[in-house]
This record gives sequence, C-alpha cells and structure tokens, in this order.
Amino acid sequence: MGWMPEQGRLAAGLLVNLAASICIVFLNKWLYVRLGFPNLSLTLVHFAITWLGLYLCQALGAFSPKSLQPSQVLPLALSFCGFVVFTNLSLQSNTIGTYQLAKAMTTPVIVVIQSLAYGKTFPLRIKLTLVPITLGVFLNSYYDVKFSALGIVFATLGVLVTSIYQVWVGAKQHELQVNSMQLLYYQAPMSSAMLLFIIPFFEPVFGEGGIFGPWTLSAVIMVLLSGVIAFMVNLSIYWIIGNTSPVTYNMFGHFKFCITLLGGCLLFKDPLSVNQGLGILCTLLGILAYTHFKLSEQENSNSKLAQRP
Repeated sequence: MGWMPEQGRLAAGLLVNLAASICIVFLNKWLYVRLGFPNLSLTLVHFAITWLGLYLCQALGAFSPKSLQPSQVLPLALSFCGFVVFTNLSLQSNTIGTYQLAKAMTTPVIVVIQSLAYGKTFPLRIKLTLVPITLGVFLNSYYDVKFSALGIVFATLGVLVTSIYQVWVGAKQHELQVNSMQLLYYQAPMSSAMLLFIIPFFEPVFGEGGIFGPWTLSAVIMVLLSGVIAFMVNLSIYWIIGNTSPVTYNMFGHFKFCITLLGGCLLFKDPLSVNQGLGILCTLLGILAYTHFKLSEQENSNSKLAQRP
C-alpha cells in the first residue's frame, strides 16, 4: 500500500481489522456452541495459518525476515498464547456481551501499565475519555449480561494478559526495529509449538471432540476460514499498534464493541433496550472525544516541528 497516503493506509488497516474482528467473534462463537470444537485446538489452527500466511507474504516479497534471537521473542509468544487462549475461553464461557465487556476493560489497564511500568504520562482529558467509555460499556451490558464464576476468571485473565501483550507489541517493534510482519513471523511458530505441547493435557486429540476427530467437510471449511480471518486480525493488530499506540487500538476496539452489539441485534434478533442504546451512545461519545484530543495533540506537535528553524 505504498501508493496510498499515510491516512489512507491507516484507514484501510482499521477497516480490515474492523471487518475481521467482528467476523471472528461470531464465527468462533458458532464453532464453540454449534460444533463444540475444542478451544486450544482452534487457537493452534489460527496460529498455524497465521504463520503460513506470513511465509507466503515473505515469499511474495511483502517483507524480509529479520534475524532475531528466540529469547527476544519468547515473552511475546507466551503472552500471545495467553491473549488468544483466554479471550477465546471467555467467548466460549460467556455471552458475546460479557466477552466484549471484558475486552473494554483493557484500555484502563493499558493506561495503568504504561504509566507505572514505562513512566508514560497521559493528559487529564485523555484519562477522562475512559470514563464515558467504561460507563457506556457497563450500562450497555448491565441488564442482559450474566457472569459465571468461570467466566469471570477467564475474562479477568484475558484482560490482564491482553493488556500486557498489546503494550509489549508496540515496545518490541521499536526495541528490535522490526515491523509487524517480521515480529509475528517469529512469534507465530513459537506460540504454535507451545500449544502443541500443552493441548494433549487439556483436550482430546483423536476421536470425538478432538482436532483430528470425525468432523464434517463443512466444519473443516469453517475452521479453516476462521484461521484465515484470525490471520487478518493478528496482522492488522500488529500493524495498527505499531503505527499508532495500544490505547488508540483499544479505543477503536470499543467502536467494534458497539458494532458487534448492533450486529447481534440485527442478525440474531437480540433485544436492544433503551439502557443499552444509551450505553452505545455513551461509548461512541467517549471514542469521538478521544479521537478529537489525539488529533489536536498531533496537530500541535506538527505545528511545533514546522516552526523549528
């Protein structure tokens, strides 16, 4: 996309992530509920297809692999496993509303991590935008979301690991001087190897309910399609965070939250109460406020650079 202006590339990346992220939620939920496909095994399929997709990308000249030490990528690969596994377990154990509610809590956690661990400061007005975001998400889900004890555990672990993972993605890209494809190219096979080792301890491998069980052709096609969409999600996450920030990516994630709820209402006839509508509006207002403040900061920075002799 070198022929596109910077704003156009960012918009294209956000749109790809939006479409893929919404599709993967509904498709994975369908695989878990309707087919009973095992969670860790599906995650392994996602990782394997992601690595295959990156291998094809580098073979076509989309990027050049950079030599990295395994120890440099290991923490990210571990957190990647936890990020995908726990969020998928949350989706499997909870309703879509609960799943999205937990993901919305990632933004405040990222702000805390970057403030405490990296000494990064956020303007008060940026921090205040988290209030309507969080309030809107809770208001949206308050009346129809039912937490289970197991769901709370998975959702909480998912938020913590996802927050750490997303902060590390941005930090590692700058630390190692690699782009999203170069980093994911090494991370995906490492994460796959980790899952290959632990899957036999938690899920059947052969027979009924196993990854090599007697699945129908349509089920296999849906699983592979899920893997392709997961590749698009993973790649766009890396690209967006590497070109913006973890907080920006999560603010965009809240917008996807609203779209997913509306999609559930339209496609699956989920009831949408007045309180849920107010929650969606509140969340969108928070996103718009955040976007306005970030654009103002960028304009001020560009103005100061332009004024320098």
